Parts: sequence; C-alpha cells; structure tokens
Amino acid sequence: MKDPTTFLYEHNAATGVATITLNRPDRLNALTFDIYDELRQTFRALDSESTVRAIVITGAGKAFCSGGDVHDIIGALFSRDARGLLEFTRMTCDLVLAIRQCRRPVIAALNGTTAGAGAVIATACDIRIAAASARIAFLFTKVGLSGADMGAAWLLPRLVGSGRATELLMTGDFITADEAFRIGLYNRVVPDGDALAAATTFAEQIAKGPSLALEITKHAIDREANMDLQAALESEAQSQASLMTHADFREAYDAFVARRQPKFL
Repeated sequence: MKDPTTFLYEHNAATGVATITLNRPDRLNALTFDIYDELRQTFRALDSESTVRAIVITGAGKAFCSGGDVHDIIGALFSRDARGLLEFTRMTCDLVLAIRQCRRPVIAALNGTTAGAGAVIATACDIRIAAASARIAFLFTKVGLSGADMGAAWLLPRLVGSGRATELLMTGDFITADEAFRIGLYNRVVPDGDALAAATTFAEQIAKGPSLALEITKHAIDREANMDLQAALESEAQSQASLMTHADFREAYDAFVARRQPKFL
C-alpha cells in the first residue's frame, strides 16, 4: 500500500495492527478534501492488505476529529455548483462505505472531541473506545444541514435506537463520554490519555482471531439489518456451514484438544 501523505500511518508487522492518526492537532484534526479522499483510498487498500488484521483510527492532540474544516471545506463549497456539491457529498459517503466494506475490524480510539464528520467516522467503525473527555456531537443541523449525513441516519439508530438517534441528529448537541457509553454509542470509556493504548490492546487481541470469521461477522451485521428473520437465519446457516470447512475451525478444535492457543490464518 502507498504511504499516505495527509495523515500518519503505522503498521506493526508483529501484531498485524495498522494505526491511522489524523494529524492536524492545531485544527482539532479537521478534515480537508484531500484527507477525505486519501482516507477512503486507504481503507479500500487495507481491505486487501493480507498483513493487516485489524485497524485503529485516532487523532493527534486533544481531539479525534472536529469534522470538515470550516475554511478548507465549508467555505470552499460556496463556490461549487450543484454537480460539484454532489461530488463532494458522495465522496464523504464513500469514505463511510469504505470503512464498512473493509474486511478488517476497525477500532476508533476517540482521544478527545468527536464532532460532525468525525462523529460519523467513529460511528462507522466497528468498536469505539473513548477517553473520558471525548464528548461527541452530530453537528450538521447546527450549520443548516440535515442530520442525515454520511450515513448517520442508517448507522446511528442501529447503535442507540431510533429515539436517541433522532434526538442526537436533530439537535446536533454534544453529549459526554459517559452518556455516549450509557446509550451504547461508545463501547468503553477510559481515562484521558489511555484511549489509543486501550484500542491498540483490543485490536491486538482481535487480530489474533480468525480473520475470515471476523470478516463474515462484520458484513453480516450490516447485511442482515435489511433482512427479515427467515432470510437472516438462512444467510447465517449458509455462512456457518461454509466456515465449518475452513482450516480455522479445525485449528480451534485441535488447539482445544491440545490445550494450547489456536493459531488462526
């Protein structure tokens, strides 16, 4: 994979964990057109990077991501025609699609303020581990836009329920890390300064797991959201039967019998 130029990227070959760090701390890691584009390209590339088994995304400094840069994006959008605006909004949505379609588990280490597009990126990840100061807001209605941005109206209700999602997306108000954890938006809350370490430890743990089984689990969560129960059961039956022929299933059994840790593909 080509090294990115708009954020930091590190790959630990020993653990299989790749770390993406948004790196504009002076602007609370606000996104630019180039960052959006390179992020989506990176997640697409990591989907087929065999040496990467889990991904952590975080931010440098005091924030995870404050959303689109007011000057570099929002101000620039006023000079675009309708076609140019749609090109931009489709690109931002494609970033979320790239995260969800990436076969690797993606863990967000929310080290601080998480807002706007940053909140949706976090929501698109598989797991969110947040610092105590990592308040979050879906700010779009605050600037006269729909709260249904970048897939937020699809993603958020699946985490917190329709009622709470409606409130968050309509008001655009910040909520604390404790409240985000209470309603199920955050998986864990850790002391300030510990989010990246906690997320990395979690990523290392999951990277030891069966990559194909994790991939199918991730995609099933999205795919089955639009199925009825009968269709979901049939989909799971077929997937599980297929995985029973995979080497990882045999390895798990052999490891259990031998009383050792399994070594999955």
